[in-house]
Amino acid sequence: MQKKNVGVIGVGHLGNYHAQKYSSIENAELVAVVDTDFDRARKIAKENNTTAYADYMDIIDKVDAVSIAVPTLHHFNIAKDFIAAGKDILVEKPITTTLAEADELVEMAEENGVIFQVGHVERFNPAVTATAGMIKNPRFIESHRLSFFKERGVDVDVVLDLMIHDIDIILSVVKSPIKNISSIGVPVISTSVDIANARIEFENGCAANITASRVSREQTRKIRFFQHNTYISLDYHNQKVNVFKKTSEMLNGIPVIKEQHVEVKNKDALYEELASFIDCSINRHEPQVSGKDGRDALKVATNIVNHIKKTV
Repeated sequence: MQKKNVGVIGVGHLGNYHAQKYSSIENAELVAVVDTDFDRARKIAKENNTTAYADYMDIIDKVDAVSIAVPTLHHFNIAKDFIAAGKDILVEKPITTTLAEADELVEMAEENGVIFQVGHVERFNPAVTATAGMIKNPRFIESHRLSFFKERGVDVDVVLDLMIHDIDIILSVVKSPIKNISSIGVPVISTSVDIANARIEFENGCAANITASRVSREQTRKIRFFQHNTYISLDYHNQKVNVFKKTSEMLNGIPVIKEQHVEVKNKDALYEELASFIDCSINRHEPQVSGKDGRDALKVATNIVNHIKKTV
């Protein structure tokens, strides 16, 4: 069985999980973890039976592929170095801080023939994969992603931190150019926007209403798709899907609505994401969430942020 030597750059909260998952993926060999906090790197390395480094340049010749889970500000420079060396990369979302950086990385990856995946983990959520083939030409989409305030992740605002997950999912099912974006947001605890709402109107007539908050007292991650005679409710957090369909049966002159609970096999979405990345690296096929997909999600998120800035 072919194995890929893999490293994790940045082993904070999320990078630590990357290291754990790679350690359990059969065709991945975790050969390095890297963090500027070397004590942290050594701790994670010990827990995962691998080697710690403080400088990512020290592992370029030791790996075939890497996860990049450092703060967004550093994504571009680190990804660029690994792409130039011909190494496959998975970059956590958001892909970069600017579209120009994202475009450069996508172009570099194509020129160097490397696998470039972006860490939009919800694409691998079993509740999402269970709806494959169900969502057809939605006319209205509504999503709510609400979370407690956490100090990690505040290097970006809530749009790039949380909302971008739902932006990516929506773009993956609505195959139409965007006609208009309007949005509003408010800083509450941090110095950047902590709660935001956006409305995206597509040229095919579909509209999406997206709310994201990192200052809520409860945790909610849900999205609903409304299409002709059908309403699909998806709960990311609890990995549940319910489908409501209008039937031809009538009751007191009103069409009867039939509810279907879709069977969802609970899985670890991050494990599935990283296992898919390793498979892409071995078999050289396009990732489910490509660099271009990450770039497109960033473009929409950036437009939402810019619109909010005009309203503040």
